[in-house]
Amino acid sequence: MIKLSAVIITFNEQRNIGRCLESLAGVADEIVVLDSGSKDDTRKICENYNVRFFTENWKGYSQQKNTANNLAVNNWILSIDADEALSPELKQSILNWKNAGKEEFARFNRLTSYCSQWIRHCGWYPDPKIRIFDKTKAFWQGEVHEQLSFDSNINIKYLKGDLLHYSYYSVDEHIAQTNKFSTLAARQLIDENQPVTFLKVLIKPSAKFLRNYFLNLGFLDGYNGYVICRISALQTFLKYFKAWQMKRRQKNQKS
Repeated sequence: MIKLSAVIITFNEQRNIGRCLESLAGVADEIVVLDSGSKDDTRKICENYNVRFFTENWKGYSQQKNTANNLAVNNWILSIDADEALSPELKQSILNWKNAGKEEFARFNRLTSYCSQWIRHCGWYPDPKIRIFDKTKAFWQGEVHEQLSFDSNINIKYLKGDLLHYSYYSVDEHIAQTNKFSTLAARQLIDENQPVTFLKVLIKPSAKFLRNYFLNLGFLDGYNGYVICRISALQTFLKYFKAWQMKRRQKNQKS
């Protein structure tokens, strides 16, 4: 049987962390939580579970996750966010994977709850994620929507069941996060020296909405589907507009 460490990074996750930890019972051989200075009851809740709790200043999503992985005793990692939980079917699939003993990375679908509604379209589902991996052969990279980097010849097994993602509890939360993430994404475009023109500012948001609402059937998710697609388009607009502004400032400073 493969030994598996569940790894979580946290910051003010008192409303989510208990549910996440409950779902890991009987699946994870250890649970590592790396907190970045929570001011709420995140640590207190973790102390009610068999958790190895660490604290470290925030370094960015990828670096924080890589640091947390290195704190794990086992090489095999189940990477899960505090606002996620394993569905019963996924728990059983992971147990079967452990018992099989085959050292394969594992991928499974993520199902997101938005304002208490499960979203099955809008480009949000099935949203497959590789979340089980050998930490000696993979690492996280990227500041926004971090990606797992690994050798292309790695074997990846698909597991049945959903990773349940409890995302936004209100539209206000979604808009606030959109502003934050669009700034990070804009900086990433600049750091990678990606071409940013005002034409992209005009075209990209509309294309994003049309793709998610019509091609990805967002309209089937009703009112919340429309809201999600509109805010996703807004985030695309803000990302390119902020990057365009940054490039203009850089150009003016050089002149």
